[in-house]
Amino acid sequence: MHILIIDDEQPARDLVGKYLEGIVDTVLTQANNGFEGLKLINSTKYDLVLLDIQMPKLNGFEMLELIENPPPVIFCTAYDDYAIKAFEKNAIDYLLKPFSKARLLEAIDKVSTSSIIEMPIHIASEVRNEPLERIVVKNAKSIDIIPVAEIQYLQSQDDYVEVHSNGRKYLKQQRLKYYESALNADLFVRVHRQYIVNISFIKKLEKFGKESYIAELKDGDSISISASGYARLRQVLGM
Repeated sequence: MHILIIDDEQPARDLVGKYLEGIVDTVLTQANNGFEGLKLINSTKYDLVLLDIQMPKLNGFEMLELIENPPPVIFCTAYDDYAIKAFEKNAIDYLLKPFSKARLLEAIDKVSTSSIIEMPIHIASEVRNEPLERIVVKNAKSIDIIPVAEIQYLQSQDDYVEVHSNGRKYLKQQRLKYYESALNADLFVRVHRQYIVNISFIKKLEKFGKESYIAELKDGDSISISASGYARLRQVLGM
């Protein structure tokens, strides 16, 4: 079994390596960040990835978004906040640091038996869904990391979302519905079936027709606001 360990902390990688010492037919490779892990996965076939979540520049979830057919993944993290999201990504298991050798081997055994662990009830009840802090977009030449605070608005384009930030447009394969729940609801408001707007970039609201409005943004763009979207906007703005 060829296993890739991706963790930004050397002691954590070393401990996993020590746990797996002497395991027959096991080859270990290490990466100290998401970018390095991404390059390795795109160039080499791995049977399993042991993946940390909180890493600088590119976290574990963001890295997985950039891989078309990711190998089986076991998340190894010190936080239980991301358990639900991990299992939505079809994780084989979710290990909370510090974990024992026996617990790691139990998780790895699930790869060969193709069984996915059920999420523990205590994790499901305590998990907190943190708002997105950035959106990662991959294109033919680069990987762009967009802080959500710099996003003016998002526009639905069928199975894609067009992200507008700093005068540029980025196309992300995702539904607008996802971002409606994933972004900070105090800052991003679904104002139309096609638009989510960052309220900090709204310059002016103007009535357009009987039950609709137009929002003029600070960058000069204008977006439509439906009647229900205007009601949500008023609530958030305290109007």
